[in-house]
Amino acid sequence: MTIPTYHRPTAVPLPDPARKNVLITSALPYVNNEPHLGNIIGCVLSADAYARFARLRGHNTLYVCGTDEYGTATETKALEEGVSCQQLCDKYHVLHRDIYKLFDIDFDKFGRTTTPQQTEIAQAIFNKLHANNRLVTQSMVQLYCEKCSRFLADRYVEGTCPHCKYDDARGDQCDACQKLLNAGDLINPRCKLDGNRPVERESTHLFLDLPNLQAELTEFVDAKSAEGKWSPNSIAVTRAWLKEGLKPRCITRDLKWGTPVPLKGFEDKVFYVWFDAPIGYPSITATLTPEWEAWWKNPEHVQLYQFMGKDNIPFHTVIFPSSLLGTGEKWTLLHHLSTTEYLNYEGGKFSKSRKTGVFGSNVRDTGIDVSVWRYYLFANRPESNDSDFSWKEFIQRNNSELLNNVGNFVNRVTKFVASPKYASTVPEYAWAAHPTDAQLVTDVSALVTQYLDAMDAVKLRLGLQLAMAISARGNQYLQDNKLDNALHASDPERCNNVVAHALNLCYLLAAVFYPFMPGTSRGILRQLQLDQPMFTDKFDQGVFAGHTIGKPEYLFKRLDEKLEAEFRAKYGGQSAGSSPSDAPAAGAAKPAVSKRAALKAAAAQDPIKLLAKVDPAKVTDAVRELQAAVAKQGERVKQLKTSEGGDHKDTKEAVEVLLKFKEDLLREVKAIIEADK
Repeated sequence: MTIPTYHRPTAVPLPDPARKNVLITSALPYVNNEPHLGNIIGCVLSADAYARFARLRGHNTLYVCGTDEYGTATETKALEEGVSCQQLCDKYHVLHRDIYKLFDIDFDKFGRTTTPQQTEIAQAIFNKLHANNRLVTQSMVQLYCEKCSRFLADRYVEGTCPHCKYDDARGDQCDACQKLLNAGDLINPRCKLDGNRPVERESTHLFLDLPNLQAELTEFVDAKSAEGKWSPNSIAVTRAWLKEGLKPRCITRDLKWGTPVPLKGFEDKVFYVWFDAPIGYPSITATLTPEWEAWWKNPEHVQLYQFMGKDNIPFHTVIFPSSLLGTGEKWTLLHHLSTTEYLNYEGGKFSKSRKTGVFGSNVRDTGIDVSVWRYYLFANRPESNDSDFSWKEFIQRNNSELLNNVGNFVNRVTKFVASPKYASTVPEYAWAAHPTDAQLVTDVSALVTQYLDAMDAVKLRLGLQLAMAISARGNQYLQDNKLDNALHASDPERCNNVVAHALNLCYLLAAVFYPFMPGTSRGILRQLQLDQPMFTDKFDQGVFAGHTIGKPEYLFKRLDEKLEAEFRAKYGGQSAGSSPSDAPAAGAAKPAVSKRAALKAAAAQDPIKLLAKVDPAKVTDAVRELQAAVAKQGERVKQLKTSEGGDHKDTKEAVEVLLKFKEDLLREVKAIIEADK
């Protein structure tokens, strides 16, 4: 089957029952800071690649995103900058929009949550939940800062995590162990605004009755996690929540900046951002088209694909679906969930305050083409475990992979055809008639099949690897056939066939690289003088005899290795993750420890044996869940290793997941032991 040439629709697409309809969202970025590379690959960039692929495949596709503008994070940042919340949102919305434009991200709509549509839809969902008795009212003890004269929302409170003892946990979540928290759970809590120790006071709030919704949610999770192939970590996190038993979740806050609660007695409260923010997906769609419900209330014909970092999982697999299920309406619920682990920077964390790491605007400042950035982020996408940004690797990948593989192949072919012997005109040729040409078509067609399978499953890193393999096969083809002036002089007919097959392979590369490097794809098409990439289910003809190609150009430039030291110094890579007191002694060599090596080292301390020393009465549900996950994943690894013809890549990924589960289990067990001391 031939997939038609891709043409971007000019009107807002609406679902078509005769086609596959794909609704894509990426986690809404907060407007309280500039996004760094980890933020970008974790949501908007990954979603963009899949959206581009889906459109190229002929699927009816809608991709929406926008800035998350309500809540405590906004209030806190506005206080820091001395501006109103609205002024802050206006500033950072433009900043995010321009950075994503720089990264060539092709939204159907990049909106925001501070809109009338957000208020209308959020309040409508709330009213349905209230009418269906899916909400409960409870008085809760909250932290109140007497110095600020206000109840402190979770993000205004910092302190020590009760689970892992991390001493800089937020009141809503611990960044170290990823557990969701209530501010009152923190040990030694302090007000983020003034450092004062808050006191406890009572306040009445509305809660989403999750225990009442657990049966419906479990049915949804059982069906969709299998049908849509959720990422392993998202399934593990969601199952852990369900196994532990859902608890009522507070959906209101004592704030002023947010969507008002439309209920008597709660006029001075707003919706909690994690109830409100995911509703931004349909509300942003509503700012694009008044027929938004055709996408969001159409589960029979629309599949919802969502992209996010791992810290956002429970809000999208538990809270948001429960809110929609509780309305009793036919909402389009999550079909496929693609999540990432963390991208670190030169062995440490990105930090805007310490000026450590590459943030959106820095990409423009480097002068390096955005295609190189996109390529490196996808090649290093943290899919099954954390990954690390390295300037050394960034430069090496550009020079050895992009320049020597893709750039070399396309430039060699187009320059040869643009020379006087062909005068930029595609010669007459016979498709796959010669054994060498037929083998090329067979090999590349097999790679295309694998590429389509990987991309359909949203295995983006694997998809890019296969695209690079197609380009490498093209280079091998040119070497095997010794494409040069001597071939043209001695056997012009053979030379014609080699040139034509290579040009057709260039056209295929424009398609397979389009989701990852659209700028590179456009560069190839410009040289071929073709308007749009085209996809087939196999390697087939698309450039025909008599066609005139354009002027050859270089797709990539070599990066000087000396830039590594310059950029590391400029963006703080040399001190990332350490303070002066942590620095090694002068002249000491810093050991290069990969993330996988670190995981192996952690797993070497067998958490199962360590667990045997723990009092069974003190073993938590989280530990039991992780213990079961380790056992199950261990069996999967064993099966993959012993199966005939097992895929090495699948085995490697399964081992990475197992090591991550073991690391998490070890941390939980150590926390129990430490608490017992």
